[in-house]
Amino acid sequence: MKGYLLAEKKITPGEDTFIESVSSENNYAVVFEDDTSTGYFYALELTPETGGQRILDAVHIYNVEELTEEEKPLNIKVIWSRDWLKCALVVNAQCHALFDFEKQGGYCINEFPPPNSFWTKSDRKLTNAIIAEIFG
Repeated sequence: MKGYLLAEKKITPGEDTFIESVSSENNYAVVFEDDTSTGYFYALELTPETGGQRILDAVHIYNVEELTEEEKPLNIKVIWSRDWLKCALVVNAQCHALFDFEKQGGYCINEFPPPNSFWTKSDRKLTNAIIAEIFG
């Protein structure tokens, strides 16, 4: 994957975890969160003038209870594209989710939850073609 690795952390699923990464070129950020039962990846729009933030989209990464012992611990990487408008979540060397801030798309392996009505309006399925188009 070509891009900028801005965060990398080994985590134990089921432990409260919060990994944030902010684009240095625009007002976008992403957050990976394990709330002790599930892992989610969020796309955010920041308002620097007020310090506010708005969640644009969220995609499901895993349920802790469904992970096998062989999958643990997890190595989490957050990689931004060279134009700073796309961001991928890589878990144990596999891309699990991707946000395209330019095209307003949120993609993940398990296609959950369904797209929201105001940002991601297209199919959620993360494919090798999408990954190659953005990070190839």
